[in-house]
Amino acid sequence: MFVDLPLPQLREYLPDRVEPADFDAFWQRTLAEARAHDLALELTPVPTDLTVADVFDVTFAGFGGHPIKGWLLLPRQASGPVPCVIEYQGYGGGRGLPIDWLLWPSVGYAVFAMDSRGQGAGGWRRGDTADPYPGTGPQTPGVMTSGIHDPHAYYYRRLYTDAVRAVDAARAHPGIGAVAVGGASQGGAIALAVSALVPDLACALLDVPFMCHIRHATQITPEHPYAELAAYCRAFKDQVERVFETLAYFDGVNFAARARTPALFSVGLQDGITPPSTVFAAYNHYAGEKDIRVYPYNGHEGGESAHAMERVARAKKALGS
Repeated sequence: MFVDLPLPQLREYLPDRVEPADFDAFWQRTLAEARAHDLALELTPVPTDLTVADVFDVTFAGFGGHPIKGWLLLPRQASGPVPCVIEYQGYGGGRGLPIDWLLWPSVGYAVFAMDSRGQGAGGWRRGDTADPYPGTGPQTPGVMTSGIHDPHAYYYRRLYTDAVRAVDAARAHPGIGAVAVGGASQGGAIALAVSALVPDLACALLDVPFMCHIRHATQITPEHPYAELAAYCRAFKDQVERVFETLAYFDGVNFAARARTPALFSVGLQDGITPPSTVFAAYNHYAGEKDIRVYPYNGHEGGESAHAMERVARAKKALGS
């Protein structure tokens, strides 16, 4: 069933943003601290039976200099630098295996699939990156409330910083030219943040993005992962305002207002996990060139394979053949 506002109202939905006064300074300091560490980029060739791409096991230094894993697949027939799409992972998932990432090499692009620290044992794509950050107090199961008492300790500060450093790592490779970013759900949230934090990206592919208009999301959906926040607020009733003060530093609506990267969004109107009004809140605040694909009878899966081809078409417009 439809879970949110009618589409005409969604297209006009522009809620007020709640933004910390030091939002920009917070992220400038965070990224400067991360970039004070050497990138420590390592690429190890991985023998496979794949014929369309050469595969590399990647390690680079993310937040705190911590080692972050990824896969880099370079199209085998490439001559000279090729465009690259950096793909970020949905909630609970990791980088998986190289065979999971053949779409972009099949159209002549490199793909860099970044692992998500501390995730990848959630019942789908495996991960290979630890989160060595020290304990940060009580939390609900999952990562949504890890360190939520303080924006400096919050899990997504580390993850979004890793994602920016993944762009640095891709750009450091001599075989890579223009860079785009993308992902679905949590991956869409990460790509949305990066589209605001990193200049000169070719495009952003933002599918059913999570972590947008967050407080509103907790008020209209009982679905996980937003349910983790609600559970925490039930347990710590005196900390509700503090929770949302922290989350304001990570809300996609605030990143959207700063983004200049050309973007393609997608939304499913029957999505109970990232309700359509939360996606449109980010889309309508998005400051760069933008378009959105609306799937009225789809949920969190979005447009599936049909939308994958929309992503390819948008990438080719930005990156060329």
